[in-house]
Parts: sequence; structure tokens; C-alpha cells
Amino acid sequence: MNYLSTRGDATARKFCDILLEGLAPDGGLYLPQHYPQLDAAGLARLRQVWRDEGYAALAFEILSLYIDDIPADDLRQLCAKTYTPAVFGTRAITPLKKLEEGFYLEALSNGPTLAFKDMAMQLLGNLFEYELARKNGGQGAQLNILGATSGDTGSAAEYAMRGKRGIRVFMLSPHGRMSAFQQAQMFSLQDANIHNIAIEGVFDDCQDIVKAVSADLPFKRRYSIGTVNSINWARLLAQVVYYFAGWMQATQSEAQTVDFTVPSGNFGNICAGHVARMMGLPIRRLIVATNENDVLDEFFRTGLYRVRGSAETFETSSPSMDISKASNFERFVFDLLGRDAAATRALFGQTLAQQGQFDLSRHPRFAAAREQFGFASGKSTHADRLATIRSMHEQYGVLVDTHTADGVKVARQLAQKDTPMIVLETALPIKFAATIREALGRDPDRPAAFNGIENLPRRVRVMPADAQAIKAFIAQQCA
Repeated sequence: MNYLSTRGDATARKFCDILLEGLAPDGGLYLPQHYPQLDAAGLARLRQVWRDEGYAALAFEILSLYIDDIPADDLRQLCAKTYTPAVFGTRAITPLKKLEEGFYLEALSNGPTLAFKDMAMQLLGNLFEYELARKNGGQGAQLNILGATSGDTGSAAEYAMRGKRGIRVFMLSPHGRMSAFQQAQMFSLQDANIHNIAIEGVFDDCQDIVKAVSADLPFKRRYSIGTVNSINWARLLAQVVYYFAGWMQATQSEAQTVDFTVPSGNFGNICAGHVARMMGLPIRRLIVATNENDVLDEFFRTGLYRVRGSAETFETSSPSMDISKASNFERFVFDLLGRDAAATRALFGQTLAQQGQFDLSRHPRFAAAREQFGFASGKSTHADRLATIRSMHEQYGVLVDTHTADGVKVARQLAQKDTPMIVLETALPIKFAATIREALGRDPDRPAAFNGIENLPRRVRVMPADAQAIKAFIAQQCA
């Protein structure tokens, strides 16, 4: 399997060539040259693997369709090392919780940082360490990970990479914009290879810095800059697996379809669903649920993709989706446009950069977003969030976090009786205790391992939204 860039760089690259990178050299995002296809027999075989051997074996089967430059035995061991009950608290890894007939939550937050990001990040930590050890004839190499987080990516990456040989992490987050628990999870880490940087701005400023540094190819190569954000193909690929696991738990035969509703701000989580659907997984609809920052909902309703500036990016009670520039969206648009790299490059490299928006409403392929690719969308507000948290607790005795509440609200609006609806859980409620308190008048349960985390000493540096300053800091730490 070779990989190409959404903007046209067709240099043949294998999985391990792009594993440690973020953006392609031309500024595009990596995608496989084709999506492996699974027919009914292939799906049946995967279902049997999952039933007989579990999630780690399923992960190996799916990943091996895209990875042919890691020996199969090594890849199998990496999956087995990652997806264990010891790490994820349950043999099922991503158990499906039935709320009522045809309506489910897929639990993705059983990992060490209590968020779905652990599902991919734990694998990335093991893949990175494995690949770095193979470099330079087995002498090893150093990787400096530069990432941006609106809440959950940062802690998941840091917990996955802490103490890993050959890895430093530089994680940017919007100063004061994460929940107290999210900040404590990250900033309390004292590991020497973890560097937290709070940027004076919003998440999109952090994301822009990551892209600017990645676009400086001499700097990127000199300091071996990699990324764990969802622009990294390996992370997105790992997320594809739980769509298969969710479908298998909700269906009895290969002919049955499901709908997935996915809380999404950066289009990474639901882009993994798009990949699964392109492979042949029987997904009828992929439903994007946004909060008040509704850039993606606006696109799927109108065809207009309009990036907001910092002043128009709302601070909400589902802060991990306070994003107004969906960095993974380019992958889907590339497929939507029939994999036309020139058109994709013009939209994202020119029109969007110059005008802050583009409009596909009159493009002959826009209808395919719904018809061929199965996308739908909806949005949720703070009032919706509170009402959903209350009703979920009253009806089912289930407590959900604010982002999952956004997903449930939209799923209820768009669910259809003839197709099972699976809502992807985003995080555990403790990460957003203030809103749970507002909704229910009490604090959510807190895992014992996180008691008193907000009172621990913090290690974080506040810096301006300046890519040059970040580059100087990285260079200083690598000296």
C-alpha cells in the first residue's frame, strides 16, 4: 500500500514513511492510494476474528490492509500490547451499551485519560517507539512531536508518549480554554520528555502554529518534527477499527446497516468512519454532531465551508469541539471531488487561505456528500446539552459527558426506526464536572486514580500565538 497527498504530491510512500510525519511536503494530508475493499465474505471473516480473538486481533486484521512495511508478527504484537483489559478496563475494549431497541452508545472512554483519543493514541505511542528503534540500522532516532489540543488529544498523547524512548512531546493548548480537569491531566505531568505550552488564543491558533511549523521543511527535518493530531494518518487509521467493532455488536448479519452519530469539531473521528464506509462497512449514514461552533453542520446543510476567526469561535461547555477550522476536512473533500488533487489544492491552498471560505453548493458533486457518502449533520447548544444530560440520566440511568450529549441530541433528531443508531462516546463526565453539576446538581463520579489531580503541581509555559517563538522553544529544548 502506497500513500499520496491530497494536494498532488504522488511520491510513493509506505506507511512507515508517513508514520512519523504530519502534513505532506506540499501541505496536503496523506491518504492511501486506494481503500481496501471488503465484501460480505470479508466482513464475515472479520466478524469471526472479533468473536474468537477479540478487539486486538480485529485491529491487526484491519491495520494490516494498510501496513505492509511492518512484519506481520510485529504488527500483531503491537496491537496485542495496546488493546488489553489492563489498559482499557474491559475485554470488549469498546463495549456497546444498549439504551433502547435500535439505539446504542459505543463506549470509547475506558483508556487511561478517560477519552476516545486513547483508542488511537495508545497504539501510536507503541508504533512510534517501535519505528524509532528501527532507524539508523537499529541505533535508534529522536522524534519531536508537536501537537495541538482543544482538550482530550493532549492528555491522550502525553499519557501514551511519557517515558517513551526517543520521543519528546510539545503540546499546544488554548490558554484557559480547557476544563479544569483537562488542564490538570496535562499540566500535572512532570516527565522530562513532556512540554506543555499554553497559547494565548483559541485552538485554531494552536492548530495554525502546528501547520506553520510543519510547513517549514528545513526546520521540520532538522528537528525531526512529527505530529499526533488527527492529521497523522496512523492515528486516523487506528480509529477506523472501532467502527467495525460497533457495527459487529449492533448487527447479526453482513447485510445489516447502521447509522453512526459522531460529535466532531476537527473532522478526525468521523473521517475514520468515512474510511470504514469506503472500505465496505455497511454504514448507511455518518451524522456529524457539532456544538455552537457549527462550521461542519453549515457545510453539510448548505455547501458553504466558512472558517471563523478567534472572535467568532465560541467558548462552550463542550470545549473539545470549540474548533472553527476542521483540519481533517480536506481528506473528505478530496474524495468528494473524485480525488482531484488540483481542485483540492486550489480550494484549501488558495481560496480558503485568501477568502476564509469556499462554497460547493453549486458544484455538481456536492449532492454526493449526502447521497454517495452518506453524510448528514446537526448541532447542539448549551441548553440542549443540559436537557440531554438530564434526560439520559432520568430515562436510562446513564451519565454522559457534554460532547456525547451533543451526539445524543442530534442522533435523536435524525434516528430512523429501520436502522440501528450508534452514538460514539467522547469522554467520561468527570472531565466536564461543572456542566454535569449544572445539569444534575451533583458532581459526576471520579475514578480513584484522579482524586486531587487539580491540586497537583503544574508544569506549563504560557506563550503568545507565534510560530517563530514556538520554533525557538523547540530548538532550545533540543540543544
